[in-house]
Amino acid sequence: MTDLAQRYHIAGSTAGAIAASIETAVRAGGLQPGDRLPTVRGLAGELGVSPVTVAAAYRRLTDRGLLSAAGRRGTSVCAGPPLPTTATTVVPAGVRDLANGNPDPALLPDLRAALRRLSLPRQMYGDEANRPDLLELAAAELRADGIATGALAVTGGAMDGIERTLQAHLRAGDRVAVEDPVYPAVRDLLGALGIGLEPVAVDDRGPLPEELARALARGATACLVTPRAQNPTGAALDRARAAELRAVLDGHPGVLLVEDDHGGSVSGVPALTLTSGHDGPWAVLRSAAKTLGPDLRLAVLAGDPTTVARVDGRQRLGTGWVSHLLQEAVVTLWRDPATARLLARAAAAYTERREALIAALATHGLRAQGRSGLNVWVPVPEEVGTVQGLLARGWAVRGGERYRIRSGPAIRVTVAALPPEEAPRLAADVAGVVRGSGRTGTA
Repeated sequence: MTDLAQRYHIAGSTAGAIAASIETAVRAGGLQPGDRLPTVRGLAGELGVSPVTVAAAYRRLTDRGLLSAAGRRGTSVCAGPPLPTTATTVVPAGVRDLANGNPDPALLPDLRAALRRLSLPRQMYGDEANRPDLLELAAAELRADGIATGALAVTGGAMDGIERTLQAHLRAGDRVAVEDPVYPAVRDLLGALGIGLEPVAVDDRGPLPEELARALARGATACLVTPRAQNPTGAALDRARAAELRAVLDGHPGVLLVEDDHGGSVSGVPALTLTSGHDGPWAVLRSAAKTLGPDLRLAVLAGDPTTVARVDGRQRLGTGWVSHLLQEAVVTLWRDPATARLLARAAAAYTERREALIAALATHGLRAQGRSGLNVWVPVPEEVGTVQGLLARGWAVRGGERYRIRSGPAIRVTVAALPPEEAPRLAADVAGVVRGSGRTGTA
């Protein structure tokens, strides 16, 4: 056996047994994300089985999103397999964590105070799944942003809503147009569902129309758009870009359109939508995670009646409903004028922090993106060295590899809790690390 097969106990005489042994190794931490597996013929020879059997095992795990096949580069464990793994990221003591993507805790409402005001209703089987007062509050906000509210549902967060929407319309083998760079959880989710992706390059104003047109022409039957606070680049639609993208979608009737507005009111820019007049199924997700706190796993989904009915109906067969304790907590916070004032302050603070870092980087000849949201995206010549160099200087940032499909190397800096007065020091350290690589970082 190869060292890899022996060390990770890859064994079995059937495709199912071989796949199970690989899955066990991934779950136990013996195989780590990114590890390359033996070739099909090599492993078949060592196990004494047909290459067809090994190929079938690899294909099973590839269809489930555990493995990734890259042609001549071989087969490897996906970066984010749909399993609990032992892989963790630990920020050393004394290092500023600008890699976590979290909102500033100081700019989130006090959940303890809100919970003390709850009436603690007793939700019983057969009761209404979605609180009418939650839907009414969400509908008023959505209508103000030009989004139709004839059909609404409540999901367990934005990613839960995205997954349910995709499953309502797509099947394994279909392809989705996604932003490039893209939020890694979206990429991992698509892999787990057996759905392919078509990358669409973005700039500060969102997806490039010609890129979206190309992705749809290549056979994408759905597109996933982040209208503001795009993670990781901070891109946000403006009216001109939204009109251009609508024109592209008009040429492809029937395409499923999903908008992930996870940043909501703290994004720092107005909400815009591509759904108005869309000739096809659509859904818009508004999450409470970035505004009210990540542990409030709740999002409101607006969409066409068929999509919402499918999402809501499938949820009733499984989890049944999103906890009414969570729903009431969101209603309580949304109705509190203090929450509105805090969220306005958060939006202003995040904008100030993004702009401070972008301006500080510009003084060193480094360009960056961050028109909205919690993050700034900084192109660099080389990611691993930049991340390591900044770690040595006391900053933890996220390398761009997990986000990129075809776009160039970069780092993501979460500025949500970075005071503007610290931006010049961070920018100087980024410039110092980049200059140490012997390149300018401005390309």
